[in-house]
This record gives sequence, structure tokens and C-alpha cells, in this order.
Amino acid sequence: MAELKTLVETVAKALADEPDAIEVAQGERRGGLYFELRVAPGDLGRVIGRQGRTAAALRTLLAAAADVDGTKIQLDIRDVDGQR
Repeated sequence: MAELKTLVETVAKALADEPDAIEVAQGERRGGLYFELRVAPGDLGRVIGRQGRTAAALRTLLAAAADVDGTKIQLDIRDVDGQR
């Protein structure tokens, strides 16, 4: 599932003003994959988008990519200080 991690990282870097601050952690939780996307504090709003539309689109993209093998996906977005 390294492809999914690369997908999250690539999309987030395209959206961010500080792409070097992007970090993606991957793990397993509740029988599915868990991704934690960390961005610079100034980029948090850009990655989440108005009313969460960009974050929802990123989650949909991940779910569609992972649906090939039936894996459940969870994505949390935080700034590098750990704030949501």
C-alpha cells in the first residue's frame, strides 16, 4: 500500500505552499489502513478546503484507490504541531 501513501503525499504537496513540510505516516487500525497527513500550520486550511471539500475529495480518492482490494481507509489531517 505504499502507492496510497505516495498518492496522499503527492496531492498534499501540490496543494501546499510549503511542500517540504508534508509528512505522511501510515499504520493499521481496526482492520484497515490509517494515514496521518501532517502539513505546515499555514497550509492546513488549503489542504482541508472550504467546508472540508478538499479533504473529503482526498478521502474519496483514497477510498476509490483502496477499494480494489476492499481495504478500509482512514485519513487524519493535522499541522506539524499536532493540531487538527
